[in-house]
Amino acid sequence: MKQKKTKRRKRIKRILLGCLLAFVLVLVIISYGPVRTMASLERVDDYPLFVMRYHGEYFFDWFSEHGIEWPLFKKIYEAVNPDACASFAAFGDVNNAVFGRNFDWIHRSSLLLFTDPPGGYASVSMVDLYYYGLEGMQDIPWPKRFNLLGTPYAVMDGMNQWGVAVGQNAVPKRELPYDPNRPTLISNQLMRAVLDHARDVNEAVALIQKYNPSFPAVYCHLHIVDASGASAVVEYVDGRMVLVRNDEPWQVSTNFLLCEAPEESVTSGCWRYGLASEYLSKAGGRLTQDEAMSLLQGASQDGTVWSVVYNLNTGTIQVAMGRDYEQVHTFKLRMKKRDK
Repeated sequence: MKQKKTKRRKRIKRILLGCLLAFVLVLVIISYGPVRTMASLERVDDYPLFVMRYHGEYFFDWFSEHGIEWPLFKKIYEAVNPDACASFAAFGDVNNAVFGRNFDWIHRSSLLLFTDPPGGYASVSMVDLYYYGLEGMQDIPWPKRFNLLGTPYAVMDGMNQWGVAVGQNAVPKRELPYDPNRPTLISNQLMRAVLDHARDVNEAVALIQKYNPSFPAVYCHLHIVDASGASAVVEYVDGRMVLVRNDEPWQVSTNFLLCEAPEESVTSGCWRYGLASEYLSKAGGRLTQDEAMSLLQGASQDGTVWSVVYNLNTGTIQVAMGRDYEQVHTFKLRMKKRDK
């Protein structure tokens, strides 16, 4: 009898131990991606600029089906800078198409984020860390790094492995389209959808049309480009989407609605738009990546947080922080080969 009780206890212990090990294994599997993600964080510039590689799933596809209007992202639009941001695309050299952007704002802490979601495309994007409570930190402690797991949802600009790049620039408020049968996404999340699932501008536009756009305070238009030489600025007026496509091997976007600007006043209405347009016109849209960064320097302002140039063919990314153009950081995204 005693032996039976002893065997029963041992069996129970083995079962409990097995359950514990299974629980630990599941916990390790679940936490492996987030832990690797947080551990990959590295500061590369004292401005500061951080780099992080996101490992595993961030469930954007599930959320995008239902629509997202979280207060965290609405904070992005609490204040407007009328001269906020500028972007341009240059396609004169078909083997070195570039997309350049100045992010003009009031915060400093920034993140270059690499993502490669299951079922989506690998991409790189820039994120303003102020909205994650990380402004001014030169080192981000582990308890605060959990905030970084939400950064894929806060794209400011970026490029994916198919050479599709996107950025947003502030514009005057206009009536937005709304369909109760469509989920609602704010602009940062629309850009995440583009980076994760679009192989060219047309696919990006078709994807955006599946959602109601939301701009809680600061309205924006989206500048989308691809390596084939296509560029389009997506604008919203009178409750509808309007596309302004490039008819030159380049296109510029700043802080006015292109669809409303008289043709003769386009270049004179914004000095940064005029500067970039003249430069690109004279160059026939042919810019090296270094020349693109020089153009961003010329169009920069006191509030320029970062200047970034994405090479849509090679996957090379150049980033200058806080108008320090003597120190340009270079990164690389592995690209997919496009069919000729």
